[in-house]
Amino acid sequence: MAWRVFRFFLFQLCGGLIGYWLVGLANPLHGLIIGLLTASALWVAIDLRRVAQLLKWLKEADQTRPLRLHGLWAEVATRASRLLRQQESRAQDSERRLQEFLSAIQASPNGVVLLDALGRIEWCNMTAGEHFGFDPKRDLQQHIGNLVREPAFLAYQAVGDFTHDVQMPGPRSTPSRPVRLAVHLHDYGEGRRLLLSRDVTALEQAEVMRRDFVANVSHEIRTPLTVLAGFIETLQNLPLTAAERERYLALMSQQAQRMQTLVSDLLTLSKLEGSPPPRADEWVSVQRLLSQCEQEGRELSATVAAPGHVWRVLNTGPAELAGSYPELLSAVGNLVSNAVRYTPASELIELAWRTLPDGQAELSVQDAGPGIAPEHLPRLTERFYRVDRSRSRDTGGTGLGLAIVKHVAQRHGAELRIHSVPGEGSRFAIVFPVSRIRADAEADGFADQLVEARRA
Repeated sequence: MAWRVFRFFLFQLCGGLIGYWLVGLANPLHGLIIGLLTASALWVAIDLRRVAQLLKWLKEADQTRPLRLHGLWAEVATRASRLLRQQESRAQDSERRLQEFLSAIQASPNGVVLLDALGRIEWCNMTAGEHFGFDPKRDLQQHIGNLVREPAFLAYQAVGDFTHDVQMPGPRSTPSRPVRLAVHLHDYGEGRRLLLSRDVTALEQAEVMRRDFVANVSHEIRTPLTVLAGFIETLQNLPLTAAERERYLALMSQQAQRMQTLVSDLLTLSKLEGSPPPRADEWVSVQRLLSQCEQEGRELSATVAAPGHVWRVLNTGPAELAGSYPELLSAVGNLVSNAVRYTPASELIELAWRTLPDGQAELSVQDAGPGIAPEHLPRLTERFYRVDRSRSRDTGGTGLGLAIVKHVAQRHGAELRIHSVPGEGSRFAIVFPVSRIRADAEADGFADQLVEARRA
């Protein structure tokens, strides 16, 4: 600054001297004044030109271009450039943080909608678009009431009590695939609102399943308990013959066995849901599994009301399955038990292991029972679901067998396939992936030795 003042006075001195020299000695004061005024005007003109250059440089989009100035204005330009760069850096940092924040909200499993003071959409994530059925870009600045017309939501918004959420069906909800949304509004800023949405369909279905499960378990246990209580009261209060007492005790034993089977199945399901998946390095002989299931099926067949079933076991080749033998035995055993209970006397029950063309393999049980109507097939694996409740109880079923089969199949990466035609029987097949199947080398070696022995 001192140098600038020194230069100004030096400029004035030079101007005064030049004016004094030009006008001459006739009127030296007049010449001096003219020189000083001319030097001042020239100084101001030069400064204005530099200011104009500085303003033009500041208005340009690219302040990185060097500005050829000197002195005070060069210092002003340097400081202005530094401030602009700092401001631009802060703006870029704020923009980056904003984009990171919006990306985090975009990845949220919940729907997020920002509403202005008039209820118009300022921003929303993709999840909210899926929940409410609008486009996150096209529907910006649209009023939320024009896009979400559900009466429950409109009433919730009109009342203004946002201490709780409100539940409503989603726009894509259908009777076969219901969708339930929980919507919650929050006030923020100057009249703005934050709209949050959650898909609670699975939670509601789980709650319904829990209530149904408790109700079904209570009902299934209450029925044999009622029978047992009645027989016990009869034995206590009435004089009975030995034959009558034997008959009542047999019925009581049957009902107690029914409760024991129900509790056992419940424990099996609980264990399947709470334990880690079976290891893939433990191998189960398919031949052993088929033999065990056939033996248990024949023993059960001898105890039912319609004994004398015809058994056929097919095995296309010795193989091993990666998985848990107790779980696989439980699953196939449940399928065999169902086949025995629903197949009439002297009819065929087929237990088979086949390799499919795509390299997968299936373990199937086919019966000659009454068959199942198509509308019941999607719900067969639900807990306690029964096509015919009275007949299921007569045959001693708990309603949990196919649920156990489905869980075991899923834990082994397999798929349960059901094919049934009313009047033609049913076929249940567990299809295993290629990764869980291998040839049984020991069985192959034993078969080769048997062939060689027969040839000798």
